[in-house]
Amino acid sequence: MPLTLLWTGARWAYLAVVLYLFSHKPIGWALSRTPNTELVSKALMMPHESCGEPQHVLFHSDQGCQYTILDFRQCLWLYQMTQSLSRRGNCWDNSPVERFFRSLKTEWIPKTGYPDMAAAKRSMTDYMISYYSDLRPHTHNDVLPLNAAEAMYWNAQKAVAKKT
Repeated sequence: MPLTLLWTGARWAYLAVVLYLFSHKPIGWALSRTPNTELVSKALMMPHESCGEPQHVLFHSDQGCQYTILDFRQCLWLYQMTQSLSRRGNCWDNSPVERFFRSLKTEWIPKTGYPDMAAAKRSMTDYMISYYSDLRPHTHNDVLPLNAAEAMYWNAQKAVAKKT
């Protein structure tokens, strides 16, 4: 979960996003003026709570200080998640999130940024929930939106389970 910058009014803000690697769907995010452990912990809390507090989940990120500090590692321990860190200086380890940030910045974010944090937060929610997950076609999902591809997969799994 690398971070990216968004222009909000007269200052930069930091965006942390958690992707579900199976479908590349954003399932957690947070926006803050500071790139600290609280920011990434908030982004991680969203999917942990909305997915029914799953256990034995692998969480992968870069080696930024936000992810290696004791407070964040304790958060992962509390959520019963295993931490995986990318290799030092290797952006390819985080390519799904980097690709997501590229799409966000080229498809959605205005060239001049946002007038304030509230507008940026609303826009990020609209992008991730409404556009990116529900409407935008994705080549790695046979040109289906993420939610449709995920639903098709799980429906197929139910059908297979019924046949045996």
